[in-house]
Amino acid sequence: GSLLKELLPFSEYSSGPLTVLCTDISTELLLAGSKEGRIICWSIASFLEDPQNSKNQVKEKVCWRAHATEVVDLFHEEEKNVVVTASTDGSVRIWHAKNGYYFGYFGQSRKFELSDTNRLILPSDVKKFPAIVRKESKLAEKKVEYPLMLDRDK
Repeated sequence: GSLLKELLPFSEYSSGPLTVLCTDISTELLLAGSKEGRIICWSIASFLEDPQNSKNQVKEKVCWRAHATEVVDLFHEEEKNVVVTASTDGSVRIWHAKNGYYFGYFGQSRKFELSDTNRLILPSDVKKFPAIVRKESKLAEKKVEYPLMLDRDK
């Protein structure tokens, strides 16, 4: 019942307010959907081992635009290694969990090819490919002090 850590969803792209969260079964990954249609995946395993150790951080792994509108639900299917997302745009889409590659949507005429992660395709309303985070983000270290003060000298 006590707060372990307070963190903001820093990402390369502005994610907007988070609307849905889920973890994998082993609680190594935390997935979040946002009001702007993005999916963000963080590695939380080392943090959960010892939350008091400041070296064990929540690390962003990948971020991608999944929908043009708000994500209202998502779940991670570990056996197939996919993330299924649903949005207020009425679509339900399937993505590769580790890299955010798009497999398709429910209702499409072709079969899902879940083993083919080399073919990069995107839904028609998404324009950018997933951003895989290779190193620790410097954004997480940024400190912001509030309230903002007027400096008349500047």
